Order: sequence, then C-alpha cells, then structure tokens
Amino acid sequence: MSVRIDETDRKILGALQQDASQSLDEIAAKVGSSKTPVWNRIRKLREAGVIGQQTVVLDAEALGFEACFFVLIRTSEHEAEWQAAFLKALRERPEVQEAHRLAGDIDYILKVRVKNARAYDAFYQALISEVRVHNVTALLSMEEIKSTTMLPL
Repeated sequence: MSVRIDETDRKILGALQQDASQSLDEIAAKVGSSKTPVWNRIRKLREAGVIGQQTVVLDAEALGFEACFFVLIRTSEHEAEWQAAFLKALRERPEVQEAHRLAGDIDYILKVRVKNARAYDAFYQALISEVRVHNVTALLSMEEIKSTTMLPL
C-alpha cells in the first residue's frame, strides 16, 4: 500500500522515533496539531506499513551483554534448502540482532550480541553444527561509536 507522506507526517514520525511512549497530546504539541488528526495520521501510517513494531531499546551492557561481534560468513552453498536452514538457524537465535545478505566476497554479515567470548563460541559451535559454512570471520567490536534505529526524515 502506497502512502503519501507530507511534512506533518515527517514531524510525527520524527517525534515517534525519538520516543514512541509520548502521549498523543505531546506529539500533537510538537507538530503543531491537535490530538485527533495526529492519531488519524499515525493510524494511516501504521496501516500503510510505514510504522512497524513498537518496542523499547534495552541497554545491552547494563544487562551483561558486553560483547558485540560482527560475523562475516562465506558459503559455497546457495541451494534453497541450505538457505532455508540457514535463515531458520539465524531466526531461532536471539543473539543475532541483525543479519544481512551481501553482494561481493562476503555472503552474509551478522551482528551478534553475547555476554562474552565464551558465549560467542557457544553460538558459533551451535550455528556450524546446523549449517555448513565455508568460512567464518568474527570481528569483536571494541567500542560502539554510534547506534540508532532512527531514519533521517
């Protein structure tokens, strides 16, 4: 479903990206509108698929997830059956925060958040026991410089 997004919609989306727990009154005040039109626009944006799942952002380190690995995967397998098993394995593992299929020399990149290197090894061993991969390179993030889910509206 295609939806036209105007400047007021962009302001509403910006406000929601900053803090989706804001009240309709707060959002309406920020965008210079009243509550009912803002609610109708939000509903329209949800129905069009512009606004997806609403959630909270947790502090990984505060919860003990101190290690973030970027895992580069090369595979020699490209059959549908292998891909289905690989995607199933990724979706079933909560450690995988992001997974992308790439163009170029690397086939996939994963963002994996775990408590420590030992937990990463357990993740790695479980993954390779389920699906064959040609080569895996794990890169430990030393420092998170920027992380956001906000789009530049």
